[in-house]
Amino acid sequence: MERIKKLLDGNKKWAAEIKESDPRFFEKLSEVQTPEFLWIGCADSRITPASSFGLLPGEMFVHRNVANLVLHTDINCLSVIQFAVEVLKVRHIIVCGHYGCGGVKAALDNARYGLIDNWLRNIQDVARKHRSELDSLPGYEAKLSRLCELNVIEQVTNVGLTTIVQDAWQRDQALSVHGWIYTIADGIYQDLNVTISSNEELDKLRSAANAGEPLAAVR
Repeated sequence: MERIKKLLDGNKKWAAEIKESDPRFFEKLSEVQTPEFLWIGCADSRITPASSFGLLPGEMFVHRNVANLVLHTDINCLSVIQFAVEVLKVRHIIVCGHYGCGGVKAALDNARYGLIDNWLRNIQDVARKHRSELDSLPGYEAKLSRLCELNVIEQVTNVGLTTIVQDAWQRDQALSVHGWIYTIADGIYQDLNVTISSNEELDKLRSAANAGEPLAAVR
């Protein structure tokens, strides 16, 4: 119970520090939220999206799950995207994975952990789609890192294919989807250069992926 008490004490200290710099901060925050960004990332406890960019509460809408997947059967994720796009009017959706992701590693290793195996099957589908590229890489770590990147790119296309984003583009709403990746060892995010802001850009990304062409990556 002492560990739980430390959490509550830490919260009080944090809130006091915020109010010291801006006495009306929480009062204003309670009235409205107007984030510009929706973050779809991995649930890994070592990643803290908003604070790692120096953002304050209310500046980033966040959805997280194991291995940052965007599945068309996941009503939870789709509901978050719809609320962010149609109600909050975010301008940017950032799909962010990270190197060394445990979910991606489990999929690559064909490991068995129980119920989550069904969730990670989607990453194995990504690996099969890009099998020739992965097999050409030297060593296990290179394969794992590349699959982490390819998984992010796959989820970017999945976001673009949702009816939510399709409808937003059809009504000319300014909305871009970005693919990023994070290195836990140095705390730095990298852009995978797969931003899509229209169906034309989405089609190009999908065509390259389906043809097995090398996709953008940052090493």
